[in-house]
Amino acid sequence: MNTLWKVSADSFVNEKESIMRMGNVYQIANGYMGYRGTLDEFGPDELVGITIAGIFDRVGDSWREPVNAPNGGYTKLTVDNNDVSALTTSVKSHTQNLQLENALFNRETTYEVAGKTIVVNSSRFLSADTPNLGVIKYSLTTDKAAKVMINTGIDCNIWDLNGKHLVNLRLENRDNVLLVHAETNELGKRVAVAEMIDIDFGKCKHEIADNKNLHTIELETEAGTTYTFYKYFAVFTENDTVASVNDAAIKNVTEAKLAGYEKCLNDHNAQWTKKWQYCDVEIDGDDEAQQALRYSIFQLLIVAPVNGSANSIPARALSGQVYKGAIFWDTEMFMFPFFLYTYPEKAVELMRYRIKTLDGARRKAKTEGVGFEGAFYAWESQDDGDDACTYFNIGDPNTGRDLRTHFRDKQVHISGDVAIAMWEYFKLTEDDTLLLEGGAEVILECARFYFSYAYYNTNKNRYEILDVIGPDEYHERVNNNAFTNMVAKATFEIANKTVNYLKHKHPDAFKTLIQKINISGELHRFVEAEKLIYIPEPNNEGVIEQFDAYFKLKDTSIKELKATMIHPNEYLGAGQGLAVPTKVIKQADVVMMLNMFKTRYSKEIKKVNWQYYEPRTEHGSSLSACAYAMVATEFGDLDFAYEYFLKTAKIDIEAKYKVYVGTIFMGGSHPAANGGAWMTAVFGFGGVSADENQVTINPRLYTKWNKLQFNLVYKGDRFTVKITRGAVEILPLTMNKNSHTFIVSGQSVVCAPGNVVFIK
Repeated sequence: MNTLWKVSADSFVNEKESIMRMGNVYQIANGYMGYRGTLDEFGPDELVGITIAGIFDRVGDSWREPVNAPNGGYTKLTVDNNDVSALTTSVKSHTQNLQLENALFNRETTYEVAGKTIVVNSSRFLSADTPNLGVIKYSLTTDKAAKVMINTGIDCNIWDLNGKHLVNLRLENRDNVLLVHAETNELGKRVAVAEMIDIDFGKCKHEIADNKNLHTIELETEAGTTYTFYKYFAVFTENDTVASVNDAAIKNVTEAKLAGYEKCLNDHNAQWTKKWQYCDVEIDGDDEAQQALRYSIFQLLIVAPVNGSANSIPARALSGQVYKGAIFWDTEMFMFPFFLYTYPEKAVELMRYRIKTLDGARRKAKTEGVGFEGAFYAWESQDDGDDACTYFNIGDPNTGRDLRTHFRDKQVHISGDVAIAMWEYFKLTEDDTLLLEGGAEVILECARFYFSYAYYNTNKNRYEILDVIGPDEYHERVNNNAFTNMVAKATFEIANKTVNYLKHKHPDAFKTLIQKINISGELHRFVEAEKLIYIPEPNNEGVIEQFDAYFKLKDTSIKELKATMIHPNEYLGAGQGLAVPTKVIKQADVVMMLNMFKTRYSKEIKKVNWQYYEPRTEHGSSLSACAYAMVATEFGDLDFAYEYFLKTAKIDIEAKYKVYVGTIFMGGSHPAANGGAWMTAVFGFGGVSADENQVTINPRLYTKWNKLQFNLVYKGDRFTVKITRGAVEILPLTMNKNSHTFIVSGQSVVCAPGNVVFIK
């Protein structure tokens, strides 16, 4: 297979952190569940996890987190009464790979056991066609005759970060279908895992041992003969619309076994072919960038929510329970654009999640601080929209004490991030269904929240947003953070546009909505706030102050600051963090604003602010580098943009990220950075932007690249864009319904269905 479509390892390192990182790199998922890239024989100590999207549980006072299902992919060998495992057995060779074209995980391990050589091969996938289904092909070969026992089935020993989430486990055998069913600890939600095998050798019996529901197969192998069997497992929860999770799981694996491995794989592959047709980006002339970007896109595709689920994508995707499986602003600002421009069927699910959790945002607004109006979306949102973020959110590794942070109560920009994404979906798709199904309600409630949060300064005749945290989380409880204020202004603008649109296009729906939420008397306030909200202006040097009095802070270099750290995992923010009295910031803040609101500032202002803030940015978040990269492309520093593009795109494929912040384990994948890599390639080097009238392309092809080719969706129609040195080619699909205007390097062209447009 082409190495640009594969990630590979040619050795096994029996070390805990290496196993953890490899589990992230080689994970597979299908939007319904994720399966960490661990070996078949591994258990909870090796962080095996089948993480289910959208179902959460809490044990005692611990953090609420997503539920891991019992492992239906478990298989362990015994050869001549010797347990065989990469952890305990002599490994002669080991390779594993992840095929990006179809999310297929493969491993081959050669063992030395009592003078005999045993080769184990396995492949697995989580079906993109049948989301509840996982399928495994497992083979073994011995170089000499051997007595082999295979234990395969469902391992109920589950890796959990914060408590035992499944209780009342029942292990059953129903006509050779293994079944495990249980309830979640907190809410009693039902979870079921069923498993069947397709095997034509050995003597098979059912066994329950060590909290495992197993098929035990005994056989005498012949030298050089390969023995292959197939496993089918299914996961169902109470969130699925089925009468019985047990019956649904059994039916699922029974049908899969009847269809057979090849049929299941072919159906799975067909779905992946479509995904890549929509979403691939080709870079010619730079294999390193191509592989890293394709892996980033793969990471987004495997966690795209299942259609109709109204689920979103957690900050650590489905790589485990880290970050509480919560949805952050990361989704709207860094992942959503990828889906909006390539796969809008998934973008709409992300927005439906915010509609589904609107009541949680309302509850938070009412109960946070002195109580506010409207929708204050959770900083860490789970299934119901209530905030999973705690007030003491980070541990100090020096003292062991929990630190008071204000992520939960002062990160108010999250509501505007949601409203902006909701409107972007409408702008670029012209599909107003989402607005009518609750999106307009979300937008108006977010504007209502900002008006209730804002402070009207009578002396200056302006609205201010006080006591907040911006994207730079090292400085808390600041006033008039430029990013936050601009997001609030944009929210008022969007609310006013929403009102005008509904009044003219759907007057009955508009009347029903304003009566439902009793907001008619407040709409004039949004018009006023849009005009009067304070947005910090550039100073005489062109620099925008990040927040009030930021310029008065100590101008310490990052190197000098870090030299004073006592512990390498020390958190630099919170009340007494080392960065608090300094200008050192965690991640792009003003630069994030300049990137997000591209048309409101000149290239000169962007360059001046980039040059001011970049040396003061620690890039302590995986979200930061891509913002600096995209702004750098706008004023022409393509070398820096490329460096930070690679930093973003390679974060998960290389797995060199930090795994602790303070005392909190943060290991896992980084889908926001994955989205940032795509944005840097397409928005940055491709120079793509779009509004309700047209698509604009201002190419900035990097010097190493001979070609940058990508796909776009605009107002329901699909296009392939190919940028080469000095030329842009746009291919509208023949099935497109309408012609659209593209502005390419200042030249206006009309792209009609099926007609290739070539611009030099």
